[in-house]
Amino acid sequence: MNPSQGDFPPDFLWGTATAAYQIEGATAADGRKPSIWDRFAETPGKTFQGQTGRDACDHYHRYPEDVALMQRLGAGAYRFSVAWSRLFPDGDGRRNEAGFAFYDRLVDALLSAGIQPWMTLYHWDLPQALEDRFGSWAGRDTVHRFADYAAAVAAHFSDRVKHFITTNEFENIVEWPHRNGSKAPGTLLPRKALNAARHNILLGHGLAAQAVRANAGAEVKVGIAESPRACVPIMETEAHIAAARRACRLHGLHPHFLTPLFEGAYPAEFLEAEGADAPVFTDAEMRVIATPLDFFGINNYSPTYIRAADNALGFEALPHAPAHPASHAGWQKLGPEAIYWAARMIHELWRPPALYVTENGMCCDDQMNRNGEILDTDRLMYFRHSLGAVRRATAEGIPLKGFFAWSLLDNFEWSFGYSHRFGLVHVNFESFERTPKLSFDYYREVIAANRLL
Repeated sequence: MNPSQGDFPPDFLWGTATAAYQIEGATAADGRKPSIWDRFAETPGKTFQGQTGRDACDHYHRYPEDVALMQRLGAGAYRFSVAWSRLFPDGDGRRNEAGFAFYDRLVDALLSAGIQPWMTLYHWDLPQALEDRFGSWAGRDTVHRFADYAAAVAAHFSDRVKHFITTNEFENIVEWPHRNGSKAPGTLLPRKALNAARHNILLGHGLAAQAVRANAGAEVKVGIAESPRACVPIMETEAHIAAARRACRLHGLHPHFLTPLFEGAYPAEFLEAEGADAPVFTDAEMRVIATPLDFFGINNYSPTYIRAADNALGFEALPHAPAHPASHAGWQKLGPEAIYWAARMIHELWRPPALYVTENGMCCDDQMNRNGEILDTDRLMYFRHSLGAVRRATAEGIPLKGFFAWSLLDNFEWSFGYSHRFGLVHVNFESFERTPKLSFDYYREVIAANRLL
């Protein structure tokens, strides 16, 4: 049998994923204060047509409808983030009980529907107060505020939430915001300060993981969601596979992120290249950063093709050909085989206890027909091929335990505003009407059958 076909493991977890700022709206409701994304999106020229997450999908008021959609889908889990500034409007100090009450209602609704809540603590929306006081993640004080926040959230929710994700995508927390200013807070940093921010977000993750465990029951699982470069060997030969494995370690999520996360040390090549601008750290901090994880989440949208090369690195990353297929979001180059290789390389290099695809999806130019249908055959086929790659991984014994489709809803897609749609469910951003797409129906059938269809 083709390893990409057939049944998934009987305990395979099927879910969907969202992020707070992208769907909740109600940005000034019930005591919530601004995050860096509120400030950034309201700054002229930063987002498509000046659009913001002020209303987003109005999930804050319509979450019962969205939970019902998940139940209709047959999802076993829902990965969502909590808005730090909804829980602690100033980043620390006073709790906002109305914010905690909202997530209590959401968690209880999920559990009543038989859906596991997977809670992400930080999905890019730092309270603006901490940016103003400490300079975002470039300031060490932010690290300790994050640990305190993680402790409080775990203490409150861990009686019902059993899976916590500390942070989502270091690259979009540090690299894009501070190297080219395209994401919040959009402040460019000199090299030494950039490396400090890189180190601080790693340390924040490690301290948060420890804080969750210290304030939650033993049955709670702690992990992280990251977007490692899916280093795909250009051909499945021994030389190219070995080159891809080396590329994953040294190139897979910049050398200053994955290797310290798993190995407790920065690669010598990185420290040498940074010289006097290299991050300053202690051995104790590196041990915190490498706090063992219960699972590693892979966010994947595109492949990076690798071939063996006669150079100092032993590999080279190949550019995508000019006509390489892309989604409606031009940055997303299509290559569903990437999920298999990302999972395989991380498994072979670092052996985390479990892997999950915590995000995967496709941006499409969805159009509603005269019958009120969205026939997104492009997204459906993308999921079919992506899930074939997931099935290959599980068939080969890679501990890939679940898949979270990005996203449940069309939403505020960061600097692209509402121009990019990734949802299984179409959202009319004026009326907030939800309409499941053809890809929703496909995913529902796959979940029900627990096999590739």
